[in-house]
Amino acid sequence: MHTKATLTVSLALWALVTCAQAAASSDAADTWDGDAIARLQADMISGATTSRELVRVFLARIDAIDKHGPALNSVIEVNPDALAIAAGLDAERARSGPRGPLHGIPVLLKDNIDTGDKMLTTAGSLALANSRASQDAFLVKKLRDAGAVILGKTNLSEWANFRSTHSTSGWSGRGGLTRNPYATDRNSCGSSSGSGAAIAAYLAVAAVGTETDGSIVCPSGINGLVGIKPTVGLISRSGVIPISASQDTAGPMALSVADAVALLTAMAGPDPKDSASSVAARPAAVDYSQFLKADGLKGARIGIARSLGGFDARVDKVLDQAIVVLRAQGAEVIDPVELDTGDKLNDDELTVLKYEFKDGLNRYLATRTGAPKNLAELIAFNEKEAARELRHFGQEILIDCETKGSLDSKEYRVAAARAKGAAGRDGIDATLKKHKLDAIVGPTVGLAWLTDLVNGDHYTGGNSSQAAAVAGYPHITVPAGFVEGLPVGVSFIGGAWSEGRLIQLSYAYEQASKARRPPKL
Repeated sequence: MHTKATLTVSLALWALVTCAQAAASSDAADTWDGDAIARLQADMISGATTSRELVRVFLARIDAIDKHGPALNSVIEVNPDALAIAAGLDAERARSGPRGPLHGIPVLLKDNIDTGDKMLTTAGSLALANSRASQDAFLVKKLRDAGAVILGKTNLSEWANFRSTHSTSGWSGRGGLTRNPYATDRNSCGSSSGSGAAIAAYLAVAAVGTETDGSIVCPSGINGLVGIKPTVGLISRSGVIPISASQDTAGPMALSVADAVALLTAMAGPDPKDSASSVAARPAAVDYSQFLKADGLKGARIGIARSLGGFDARVDKVLDQAIVVLRAQGAEVIDPVELDTGDKLNDDELTVLKYEFKDGLNRYLATRTGAPKNLAELIAFNEKEAARELRHFGQEILIDCETKGSLDSKEYRVAAARAKGAAGRDGIDATLKKHKLDAIVGPTVGLAWLTDLVNGDHYTGGNSSQAAAVAGYPHITVPAGFVEGLPVGVSFIGGAWSEGRLIQLSYAYEQASKARRPPKL
């Protein structure tokens, strides 16, 4: 019989002692976390712990580490019903067994994903602090159906970092500043800053982030996590506060590829409310765990996009070490390959985002009560609340978006077609075809930079996210090593709907490298 004390020690040893010992160890094989979801699920099946106990301990960690101690400030709100939900799932398990891998597993959501419960959904903005979403986002319903416990919401770069050209990632008017658990004076990247910092610090088992361009893979890379940015449409966007109908997607952020895959499988699926998620080209429902093959790199052709590196010799060295692992696992490495997305991609992408943001946000705000009804009212709210909302940086992007016309505009249509072609057909697709590649690999992003609320972000290099983001293609980042104690990730990029193959490759690399180490906090 397992007493409450035994349950507490069981999880505490996993979440605290093991991680602390791992952080102090220099042996990568002893520090890699493995597959937390499978291990915790096994503990619940055996009776060594319960979902309620998991939730209790993670809530205690959020209080001790996020709100006090190093004060990471990554969780913007906890679910007041989490313990009761977990207890209900424990009772269900006792009656009929688990629903699947996520039954009873605590998961955090980025605070731009609707939940129809007692929690808010604000995108970090005070403008939505007196309004609640009327129902769960489609992806949240699927997570709940899979048995996941929604533990809380994570902080983010306000409006998913689409407010100012001089913003500081990880800051929002409602949530304040999220700090990097590997070095609290450094940035956690964004916009899924809280999701990245929280999972790196073991404040939940996994989290959901969202990406328009870099917002999953950058905070995952900088916080030493696995992040999966799927093909646009694999996961429904209905109920997610939008930036871009052509680029937005949600995706998992986790300690391992297997953990991320468990969330991806649960969230993926067609939704009639999101046309992108019901396109004919999308694959049938699939359990992505079938692609977790330790020999997945054998016979693969991997192209190294050196153009994604070259900004820091130390990061390039980590990439070179990753290439050694790829070759040792049987991959044929073509080094270098070009990834030419054209000189116009930056300007065209921004034009597209401005038009789509105005259109999408106006549609979304029309569904909320007690909040601005459109972008113009949001801008006016920020001006009225400038002391709280605009004290560190402005809203010039929002103001520029408001000047844009409809999606029938010739400027929008030309920019959208040119950007999509440059990133996809003439970029990723052309490179994959020319060299007969399974994936393109490069460093995910530069090192975490010192947070500067006066001058805003100053990225240290790397732009692996743009081509896949604009094309709407999948992108997986996996921990690859460290520079001065700061995590470095390596990216696997493929063509549309190639998640299965990318999971094979990234999982095989992860299993061979086991490069992740937890923060010392």
